[in-house]
Amino acid sequence: MWAVGDHRRVPGDAEPRQPHSRPRHQGARTMLPLLLLLLPAAHGIDQLTSKPTLTQDPLLEVVTTASTFVLDQPHCIFKNYTNAVIWLVVALDKDAFTFNNSMEPGTPETAFQNFPDPVHAYMTLNATLGSYPCPKSPGNITVLRVGSETSCARDEMRPTCNGPLPGPGPYRVKFLALEGSVPVAQTGWSEPITLRTAKSPSSISTTGSGHSAGMIAITTILSILFAILLAGLVAMLIFCGSDSCGGSSTFSKQESVTVRRYNTHHVYDQPAARL
Repeated sequence: MWAVGDHRRVPGDAEPRQPHSRPRHQGARTMLPLLLLLLPAAHGIDQLTSKPTLTQDPLLEVVTTASTFVLDQPHCIFKNYTNAVIWLVVALDKDAFTFNNSMEPGTPETAFQNFPDPVHAYMTLNATLGSYPCPKSPGNITVLRVGSETSCARDEMRPTCNGPLPGPGPYRVKFLALEGSVPVAQTGWSEPITLRTAKSPSSISTTGSGHSAGMIAITTILSILFAILLAGLVAMLIFCGSDSCGGSSTFSKQESVTVRRYNTHHVYDQPAARL
């Protein structure tokens, strides 16, 4: 019996195995394929150079309202991702760059009904690549009106509702392509988009614009003309109420003239009788 390190063994015992000679655990063999599958995701999603923009289509007179804005559709941007579903991500300007692409659409974390607090960005207007053909169809208005659905604004069963925006913003948007639940490509964030604000009646000035000043001048002139006309009518009524406006003396004069004509007739008859 002799000592090996601080252990003792007797002749005939097997040599102790060194740590490097131990067999690998069975689970270590299954980890390698899993790591290979996760390797592409480690490189991140494809960052596209384009970004959403407000439409410049001349056929649309109104691009932004108090609760909506209109974007150009993303044609020829995701043409390499035929199996992807393209989503629009809408966020407040201050929260846009903190959005996590791993968040899934249709969940409470990305629901429109919880925007902007506690949800800081929601996902809506999902479409397949066939909805954005490349090139786009000529002669068609190919735009997306963000905030146009009112029927689902409070319906929690439709978390991807394209509901009216809750305020003037500013907002930022981007397009995100998902294959299943995996993000594969995205555009950059748009420039800040600010909506119109409705003016209260008390804030509308009645003297600040040329149009208002002209209306006031026209109203003043019409009021003066109406006052002159009214004064003339009153004066005429007072004048006609006196004797000078009566018609009885005129009729009497005409009657006396008629009597004189009969007398003249008798004067012309006398010479005829003498003949």
